[in-house]
Amino acid sequence: MSGEGTLVVLITTPTGDEAAQLAKSLVEERLAACVNIVPGIQSFFHWEGQLQEEAENLLVVKTERSRYPALEARVKALHSYSVPEILALPVERGSPSYIEWVRRTVLPEGG
Repeated sequence: MSGEGTLVVLITTPTGDEAAQLAKSLVEERLAACVNIVPGIQSFFHWEGQLQEEAENLLVVKTERSRYPALEARVKALHSYSVPEILALPVERGSPSYIEWVRRTVLPEGG
């Protein structure tokens, strides 16, 4: 089944409770159908002119394109980073039953 409209959003967080709190908020508010937390990633990046190395968590968020603006706004409101990583990737194909479940979960009835 075409995944048109379905997105996978990647968000990094510091280690600790922030990832779980953010994941729970996104699912409770129906901005995401599901959020997986991948602990223990190591990130390397330039920030304020310095090479940084940080232990982080990766959130893998499943949602619909129409919910993305609200999801992004909520992440920015809750996230501790001044510039959080929020990257939305389109889903090209997926299991029809899973894609339909994501849609039903995050979209209002009739949406």
